[in-house]
Amino acid sequence: MRPIARDDTSILGRWWWTVDHWTLFSFGLLTAFGLILTVAASPPVAERIGLDPFYFVRRQAVLIVPAMAIMFVVSLLDPRGVRRLATLAFAGIIGLLFLTLFFGPEIKGAQRWLVLGGFSLQPSEFMKPAFAVVAAWMFSARRLGQDVPGYQVSCVLYVLVIGLLLAQPDVGQAIIVSAIWFTQWFLAGLSMIWVAVFAVLGLLAMTGAYFVFPHVASRIDRYFDPASGDNYQIDRAMEAFMNGGLLGRGAGEGRAKAFLPDAHSDFIFAVAGEEFGLLACLFLVALFVFVILRGLIRVMADDNLFVVLAAAGLIVQFALQAIINMASTVNLMPTKGMTLPFISYGGSSLLALGFGMGMLLALTRRRAGGPQ
Repeated sequence: MRPIARDDTSILGRWWWTVDHWTLFSFGLLTAFGLILTVAASPPVAERIGLDPFYFVRRQAVLIVPAMAIMFVVSLLDPRGVRRLATLAFAGIIGLLFLTLFFGPEIKGAQRWLVLGGFSLQPSEFMKPAFAVVAAWMFSARRLGQDVPGYQVSCVLYVLVIGLLLAQPDVGQAIIVSAIWFTQWFLAGLSMIWVAVFAVLGLLAMTGAYFVFPHVASRIDRYFDPASGDNYQIDRAMEAFMNGGLLGRGAGEGRAKAFLPDAHSDFIFAVAGEEFGLLACLFLVALFVFVILRGLIRVMADDNLFVVLAAAGLIVQFALQAIINMASTVNLMPTKGMTLPFISYGGSSLLALGFGMGMLLALTRRRAGGPQ
């Protein structure tokens, strides 16, 4: 295959020489590692529910193709195109979130999914990146003195999104959206007085969630007092890490996946620990840290406020999702059903990550001239 020359002015040529190759390569590594872990973790899960052993493997392998295609196509956009795409996506996802409340099947006491043509879609996964870009647009418009009530609009959109997420209910996604919104407002110039006010409101909100949502109270109670409830999954996960040791038991030799109901999704990090060991887990953590730091370094050199805020929001989403999954798996925080980016099995998660990280790649591309 002939390499792309630096003077190639085609769309593909311009993309290749302006996109961040290191971040792109890291996403490829994460996706490959995720597929390997899906092969290792999912067959026992599939057999327990009466499916073909490689059912989840085939689905994940098939979904990687459109996810990577979405990432590539979206990364071709300039900042203006990213803003327009996110705005259209945000409007559509708001409608889908409303539909889940009326037509979504109830699974474990929550309505978070829509079944479309045989495919289960979780709209909240797509809401996070779309909201991050739209909120960044509003904050930057207000900060740059445009004739737009950006702060007020962002507050209204935030309340709308949080209300829809809590109605499902999905407290975890609401926390991530709140963190994105607060971080962007802080970077846009939120005064320290309001920082303190929002911090207090956040603590009150989390306290309220404990009393309003029984599943939140149950998870917190079990974390602080393991004897107060069922800790089966976290106990098996901790056993997996202990059995894996430094180098692991070997690919396919893990035992925890035979007992963990969510070994291929929420607890896939435990499978990595048992079969590939502590060193593999540390490599995985280092890969996430590299993507986060690389994104921050790239965006810090940009003088476009919208780009800075939007990229920061997308990085916060990516980082928090990884932290919550890994921290809950190693019992550093109460368990939360959150996928590990590009690693856990999940169609909606994978496609939404392709969408969100495609926008991050687009925003961190080198651009000639002034802001776009």
